[in-house]
Amino acid sequence: MTGLPFPEGSDRPSTRLHPVRSGRISTNLVRILDDLGATMLRLVCGDAEGAREISGVVIHDPLDAPVLPAGALVLGIGVHGPGEIGRLLDDLGGLDAAVLVVRAPVPADRTLIETARRTGVVLLELTRGASWTQLATWLRTLLAADRTGGPEPETLGGIPSGDLFALANAIAALLDAPVTIEDRDSRVLAFSGGQDAADRSRTETILGRQVPELYSETLEAKGIFRELYRSESPVRIEPLPGLDGFTMPRIAQTVRAGDEVLGTIWAATDAPLTPERIHAFEEVGKLAAVHLLRQRAGSDVARRMRADLLSRAVDGGPHAADALRELGVADRPVTVLAMIQDRGRVDGIDTAARRASEHERLADAFAMHLNAVYPMVATALLGETGYAIVPVLGADRAAEAARDFVTRVGDRAPVLIGIGTVAADVADLRRSRDDADRALRVLRSGTVSRRVADISDVQTEALLLELHDLMALRRDRLSGPIARLRDYDAAQGSCLLATLRAWLDAFGDVNAAAAAVYIHPNTFRYRLRRIGEVGGIDLSDPDARFGALLQLKLMALGDG
Repeated sequence: MTGLPFPEGSDRPSTRLHPVRSGRISTNLVRILDDLGATMLRLVCGDAEGAREISGVVIHDPLDAPVLPAGALVLGIGVHGPGEIGRLLDDLGGLDAAVLVVRAPVPADRTLIETARRTGVVLLELTRGASWTQLATWLRTLLAADRTGGPEPETLGGIPSGDLFALANAIAALLDAPVTIEDRDSRVLAFSGGQDAADRSRTETILGRQVPELYSETLEAKGIFRELYRSESPVRIEPLPGLDGFTMPRIAQTVRAGDEVLGTIWAATDAPLTPERIHAFEEVGKLAAVHLLRQRAGSDVARRMRADLLSRAVDGGPHAADALRELGVADRPVTVLAMIQDRGRVDGIDTAARRASEHERLADAFAMHLNAVYPMVATALLGETGYAIVPVLGADRAAEAARDFVTRVGDRAPVLIGIGTVAADVADLRRSRDDADRALRVLRSGTVSRRVADISDVQTEALLLELHDLMALRRDRLSGPIARLRDYDAAQGSCLLATLRAWLDAFGDVNAAAAAVYIHPNTFRYRLRRIGEVGGIDLSDPDARFGALLQLKLMALGDG
């Protein structure tokens, strides 16, 4: 298949060419406005075609301003009014930012226009009702291919392979109707321009990046999805009673790869399609299948590429510096975060495939969360652990971001996050990764109750685990006073070890220790004497007390 099938007499859609740099499609504002404009974004002032190339998406925080990369697209959440917007434009101009997005409506103001012209920062407005989170997701989807690099993309039907937004626009021009491309779960993968010509349900679908539950459940109940998945030809869906926002008919086509349903294409139009356009729509479904498969394969390649680069970076080998430059986090102090699912708090997942899918989902969520906090961050899933290399923008910034992520996912997908030391250069990066792993291991061991830990907070526990490993490796067994007390308790059914542990925990306060084990202080003092007799330990000796406490801690981890 060499191109989109256009019926005789129809106009082939015009496509705006995007600048090419270093053999790959660069991310520029014109492309973003082509794909997301009209429905979500509107150009308020500034030169879109002359804007700097977009390098990343950053959320503006007036209380904790991030370090911006040159060419940043800044989401000005909560910024409103000409004065506030103008001041932020001035600030961003000094930081070489490319774009500022604020919530509509933006008042018409000559000063804003002049400020945008002077600073070179383009001002866009986000339509009311659109989610900032969804906008950030769309933008990062468009930026992802350029960030991971790679050779010049192959074209399919005259459209860059896997570029679903370009495909949606081409299909919309072919059918003369606004189009969405959706997956099996009715999530919007891409959409064309001209969505304002459709009805309210389409607008809600685009803004939420998902067909509203009321509409999808009604379509399911009416058997429309079943009919759609069985049909080889486009299916016309008339407006359904009881759905006020669904006022315009739809023509939908299933996208298949063999027997597998990959998704659907939905066109909103009052006019019935001619036989020629129906045939063209059928052919478009075949082309869309190739694009969806290529996009899925491209996502897998991008994941593997990021994983390989991050693995080389945190290993600290001879290629670490090159990997850091490829990831965009070179030449600045960074720290490593390690995240894994808390298996002890999750219901059993029955298959390896489901476990792998869950790990990928959590790693993607972790990456999205960190990208919202840091202007530059590199993330990847290595095995079951999600790693992130983040720039150090404050002593507690990484820990704060990690705790916020743990709070957001909650008990639905409980995770544990270990935080390594600060790495000032490549040589320190391996140590930071090792320390993040050590902190994560402490969390997984259950010796602390928290779910996020910096290695500096749990270094003692990490050392105890490593000492326990050494004992296991050497097949050492606990010996001396603690072993004698353990054996005596086992033989006599006594509680001398528990008594000693309570006394050490209470720092020698007999009354507090006796209360902890629910016995009379005089009985507790008698047991202390028996501890000295049976174990042969001098509790007045600080070294003996330290040795006893250390062995009790190791015993709690399991006999080495």
